[in-house]
Amino acid sequence: MPRLAGVDIPEDKKVKISLTYIKGIGSNRARKIAETSGVDPDEFVYDLTEADVAKLRNAIDEYRVEGDLERKVEADIERLKDIGCYRGERHKEGLPVRGQKTQSNARTWKGPRESKAGK
Repeated sequence: MPRLAGVDIPEDKKVKISLTYIKGIGSNRARKIAETSGVDPDEFVYDLTEADVAKLRNAIDEYRVEGDLERKVEADIERLKDIGCYRGERHKEGLPVRGQKTQSNARTWKGPRESKAGK
């Protein structure tokens, strides 16, 4: 099982599908990475040579994936909180950030309902 960007990609799938197992790489980017590295996106991973895997590894290094991507997202959210913008305040409060209604939904963000047993 080849290891790219710290992730074991499945061998029994095609390259364009296997690359999507890496956080930060979707189907379009996987196809683009395969084409720029000179690897056929429709080839199965178990058919790749060590040279092909090295080419893919070098192509992936140009993008921010896995841990680097997660650190950047966390830093972006922290920046929003620090500057005190509306989205940052919603993150601080643990409420939906992108304009969703909260009167009847948003249980994931708001947490479990308070029990009415004490009333």
